[in-house]
Amino acid sequence: MTRWLTVIGIGEDGLNGLTPASRALVEGAEIIVGSARVLDAMEKGSAEYHAWASNLNDTLDQVTAWRGQRVVVFATGDPSNYGIARKVLQRVPLEEVTIVPAPSAFSLAAARLGWSVPDVETITLHGRNSSLIEPYIEPGSRVLALTWDAQTVGEAVRRLRARGFEESEVTVLEHMGGPRERVLRFCAKDDVPKDIADFNTMAIVCVAGRDARILPQTPGLPDEAYEHDGQLTKRDVRAVTVGVLGPYPHALLWDVGAGCGSVAIEWMRARRGVRAIAFERDRERVAMAARNAGALGVPGLELVEGQVPGALAECATPDAAFIGGAVADNEVFAAVWSALRAGGRLVSNAVTLEGEAALVQRHKEHGGELVRLDISNVAQVGRLRAMKPRMSVLQWRVTKPSDAVT
Repeated sequence: MTRWLTVIGIGEDGLNGLTPASRALVEGAEIIVGSARVLDAMEKGSAEYHAWASNLNDTLDQVTAWRGQRVVVFATGDPSNYGIARKVLQRVPLEEVTIVPAPSAFSLAAARLGWSVPDVETITLHGRNSSLIEPYIEPGSRVLALTWDAQTVGEAVRRLRARGFEESEVTVLEHMGGPRERVLRFCAKDDVPKDIADFNTMAIVCVAGRDARILPQTPGLPDEAYEHDGQLTKRDVRAVTVGVLGPYPHALLWDVGAGCGSVAIEWMRARRGVRAIAFERDRERVAMAARNAGALGVPGLELVEGQVPGALAECATPDAAFIGGAVADNEVFAAVWSALRAGGRLVSNAVTLEGEAALVQRHKEHGGELVRLDISNVAQVGRLRAMKPRMSVLQWRVTKPSDAVT
């Protein structure tokens, strides 16, 4: 099969910005798909013209059905940079597709601002929850964000203020590369301009105020960052736990007995593209975990309410697992161990004698490491101070071998 499908990036300058090679591909197309704005600006030929449907998947289904005909799809900017290319390639093999990029909004914005793209955080809030910006609100951080519309800018500014970053510098770049291009600059503490165009890209230089809440992406957020009812893996143990689990791109974590969701949330904050499913039987805790995930910038956390091990059925295979609840339940462990992929990491923490006994036995059967975590905090003893120990935590860490018996 020849490359019948061409995805062409197009900028704010429209068809005038196409190279001669891209123009030749358009002129030879039998079917052309694009936004109504782009199609209206075209001089029509013998090809069929189709505007994007309100449901993107409907148009992609139709494109797939045209397989074998010469099809051109217009996309905004660089189709491979938070663009349509990913979805197209989920349906059509790369060998059948030609992708012709235009400069991305990130490249254009960096050129206007004099920024180096590798040195900034690039994210998209286009069609996504604005809380995704939360992990990148850090002192000195520079952020380039694709937006959904003018309202996205106001939502981002509200989050900057709530975190104590009201001194941050915000730049809104509208219609870059076209005749309507405009750049607006203001401080997050000031009023957001009311005439921001919907088609914009946002740039932020994060500046922490005196009372800023600094929540780094590294594991070990303050316990106060979470809404919880006491069922919370405490900060120091949490940092060790997530570090041992070892988040990596596209890996899926099962957080079993998630409580308020802290381990799953910090797993997701630690690396781009990681996923997590949090299992919790208590409805109120599930609701708390959802609120925590939204507040801390990981709205994609999947929450499953129900009793384990039954709730684990039919969920995607995990690359890592944390058992934080029902540690002594051998049926729960067996279900998690069986589901965990070969080479996956499992971590389990115990504070009760029953839980410790279970971990000691599993270590004997499956190997791995047993580590005692003893943490003390300073406390007042009359006029003096002393270190007061917390409850000791026994942590079992194990990598599932390829020949594991399940």
